[in-house]
Order: sequence, then C-alpha cells, then structure tokens
Amino acid sequence: MSTKVQLYIYDLSGGMASRISPMLLGKKIDGIWHTSIVVFGREYFFGSRGVESCNPGSTALGQPLKVENLGETQVPYFIFIDYLNGLSESSFAGHTYNLLNHNCNNFSQEIAQFLCAASIPKYILDLPNEVLNSSLSGALVSLVAQLENSARPIAEEQANSKKEPSPDLEQLNSQIEEARYNSFILEQRRKTLREKLAKKERKKEKKRRKIIQEGGDIPADLKEDYRMADTETLNGATQLPSDEAIAMEEEERKEEEAKKKARDPPIVYKDLIDVKAEFDALIGLIDGKLTPEEQRATEELHQYMIGDEGSWALSDGFLDFVGRLLNDKQLSLEVRVRTMNILAMAALKDDVILVLHQDRKDHVLMNYAFEIDRLSPEEQEAIALFMTNMFENLSSSEWLLYISEWTYNNQQTSNIRVTTKVAVHCLLSDMPSLQERGSAIIHNLACKEKFRNFRIRQCFPKGSLSKVFDDVAVELTMALLQYFNSKPQEEQLFRCMKALAKFVQVSSQEVPQLIQMIGPDPKSFRGTSERIDNLIDQISTKVR
Repeated sequence: MSTKVQLYIYDLSGGMASRISPMLLGKKIDGIWHTSIVVFGREYFFGSRGVESCNPGSTALGQPLKVENLGETQVPYFIFIDYLNGLSESSFAGHTYNLLNHNCNNFSQEIAQFLCAASIPKYILDLPNEVLNSSLSGALVSLVAQLENSARPIAEEQANSKKEPSPDLEQLNSQIEEARYNSFILEQRRKTLREKLAKKERKKEKKRRKIIQEGGDIPADLKEDYRMADTETLNGATQLPSDEAIAMEEEERKEEEAKKKARDPPIVYKDLIDVKAEFDALIGLIDGKLTPEEQRATEELHQYMIGDEGSWALSDGFLDFVGRLLNDKQLSLEVRVRTMNILAMAALKDDVILVLHQDRKDHVLMNYAFEIDRLSPEEQEAIALFMTNMFENLSSSEWLLYISEWTYNNQQTSNIRVTTKVAVHCLLSDMPSLQERGSAIIHNLACKEKFRNFRIRQCFPKGSLSKVFDDVAVELTMALLQYFNSKPQEEQLFRCMKALAKFVQVSSQEVPQLIQMIGPDPKSFRGTSERIDNLIDQISTKVR
C-alpha cells in the first residue's frame, strides 16, 4: 500500500517577519518557519518536549500557511511507529532540541527522507543561518523560542490552562493510540481478505475466458460464479474485470516474485515439523486443563495451521493463550516445545506479521526467547527453529529487527537484541543442532537489506538504527570468530563466512580490526571449497 506524505508549513510570526525583517536584518525573510509531517492521518512534529503528534491542523498555530505533497510511502504504519519511537528515544529526544541547530525542520527532513526519500524546501533549512548571521540573533532567538511554544495541540493548551494534568492522562493516551493501532490492523486484515478474494475470482474469470476462446463449454459451477461472485463493484456499478485489470494483476504478481528472487534467499526449515502430528500431540497434553476461552483458542489455532485459514481466524486474545502455554510451569516441558514448534511453522505463513503485532504490548514471544540460555535443550532448539523461519517473509524478518525497547527482568531489551542473543547463543552452543540453526540465523541477519545496503542505512539518524546495526555486526563478528576455532563443517562455514563478508561492509573499520586482533585469519580456511574461497577474497579486500 502507498500512503500520502505531506509537509505542513507554518509561519510562527504570523506574517510579521516579512514586514519587519528588512528593518532589523537588512534583508527580507518571508517567515519564521515551523514544519511538521502529516501521514497516516496524524501530524507529527518535534519541539522542546520531544516528538509529538496530533490531528492535522489542530495546534494553536491553526491551519498551515502552505501544504506541500512530498510523495507517497510504502512504509507500513507499524514500522513507521517503531521507527518514530526509536527517534524519540535517541536523536530526537526532548533534551536534544536546539532552536537553531536541531529543530522541527530537521525532524521533518529526517522523516521525509525515511518515508519517501524526499527533502523539505532548502529555504526552510537555511533560515537558522540567516538568523545567526544577523546582529540581532540573540533577540530573535529569544522571540522565536517563545513563538515555538505556540506549536502545541489546542486541546493540550486548554487542559494545561484549566487544571493540573490527570494522573490517568498517560494511560488514556496509550489506550487511544492502541485503539488507533488496532483499527489500522483490522483494516489491514480486511484489505488482505478482499485482495485474496479478488485474486481468486479473477483467476476464475481468466479460466472462463480461456474456455470460451477455445470453444469449450463453461462448467456449471463457473456459470454460477459468473452470475453471482465474479464481479467488481465500482462506484455502485457491477462490472466484469477487464483484460487490462487482469494484466495489471499479473504484472504485480511478477514484480513481487522478482523482489523475492532479487534478495539473498533466507535459510529456513519448511519440512522439519509435521504440523498436524505436533498439534494433535499438543492437544493431548493440555486436554482438560484449559478454560473455555483457551479451548476456543485451540480451535482457532487448528483453523490457522491445519485448516489453512488466514490470521483473521485468531482472536485478539490468542497470544494470551500462547503465553499460558509457554509460562505455566504446571504444564509439562513438552507443551512448551510443541507450542514453539507449531509457531515455527506458522512463521512461514505470509500473514504471520498480523499475529506478531498482537504481541506489541506484552512481548510474550520475545521475552520467552530472551531466556534461551536458561531453558532446556529442547526449548532452545524450538526457539532457534522459530527464529530461523521468521526470515521467510520480509515483514516478519523486519519485526525481528525492531529497536523499540522495553524492560524485562530489570533489563532493557528489544526485538533486535533478543534476535542477536539467540543467534550468538545457538552458534556457540555445544549442540550441533543449535549450531546449525545459529549459523542460519546469522546468515539471514547479515543478508537483510538494512545491514548490507549502505544507502538505506544512511537514511537512519545518527545514534539510532545505524548505530544499532553497527553494534550488532560487531557482536556477531566476535561470535563468528570464536565459532571458527571449532573447525565447522563446510555448509556452516559457508554461511558464517558469507555473514562475515557482509559485516566487513557494514562496519568497515571495527570488524576488520577485530578479525586482525582476534583471528583466526579467514585465509586459513582457503581450499575448503570454491564458494568459501570466493568469500575469503571479498573479506581480504577489507582486511589488510
């Protein structure tokens, strides 16, 4: 999906700057600019209180002086929100605000670059230099600082003027944001269903057209579909899909396939688990121990995994049921293992992301994975399988890299930290099965676009995502070098050497230095196989 991205431009001076600037500065300044980004139905801006949002045009500044369309973004809402949370906790936290050097306009520029690789107008970004170079810069800065306070949501200003903030306000705002998010997810599900139904009906239409062209008789079931189902509604009129629409559908499908082929294929395990046998065994273990709500959840899981229904079959409380199975110590170890094995197979489904985003608040899955070094070998294997298969789809692999933090057992963690911990633990384990899956996870991580594409990483603000990926690359490199001392088999060595070749590109100074200081020298593995020799040559160009 694409979403429009707009730049709202306000003049904090209300037109006064253009009138008085010639007298004060000796040249005309058209306005004291404040900007914000409007996307996904909200207005986002940065000020002395950090990153904030409101309904478009609802600050005390009123309606914007000008609105510029920056383009359209393909970035999903939940990824944008996660990215925004990262900014608000790092480079655009409230204490980093500086009226002249790090202000609302710099924030708008960052967001515009991230969403659609666009830039805000140069005259807006150049304004601070014009002010600083004036003899009245101190007075102007003070004036603009006062004006900046007017860029507040009206409702908040009114509430602050009437009474002290309610202790429940933060919780209420959280609930509102959660409701907005759930509404978005629900619409995503509906859209997915509509698209799948439309594709199914269009395939039937193509089949009918082919039969007609070949002079055959249309089967009775297709005739019925022709009359009742195989239609599109447009502005209230019922129409058959045109040849052009069918051609466009086919072209979109080919483009999507081309994208998947262009990326390095992830290593996943599709045939390792018999889902039906695993599900039947799980039901046998928990039969008679569930509440009515949990019993319904098992039926939903059956629909999703065995009935091949979409994720819409899972209710919003489904992950509460999963949390019970993973954390209730009165249930057997086998329950936890079989639950994770089933989830590992669910990770291969293209709509699993909608299930994962139910876990935004409680972090059931990642908190369980965070404890991998304290769990039984069987649980560790199941977690590693789940994590590896998560790379099958682009959306779920992105989920593994989210940087928004939460506190668990008095420790700060995040999805990307948990993913890294699991990868390192598995690779350095004494168990061959865990080493196998650990090498797969690290290979898949290294091949992610965010790690290996420098242009994409340049779009991230300093101190935010790019630093996270550099740190992860260094941590994983140290694990790889330690693993090399165990003289791994060719397949695992190839995966790890491929990851190392990516990491020397990501962190072109620290990773080569680590290789030189810690060793072993990748060249010591030359002759293992031709494909490994090629990777060693790539690494050697960076390690002198």
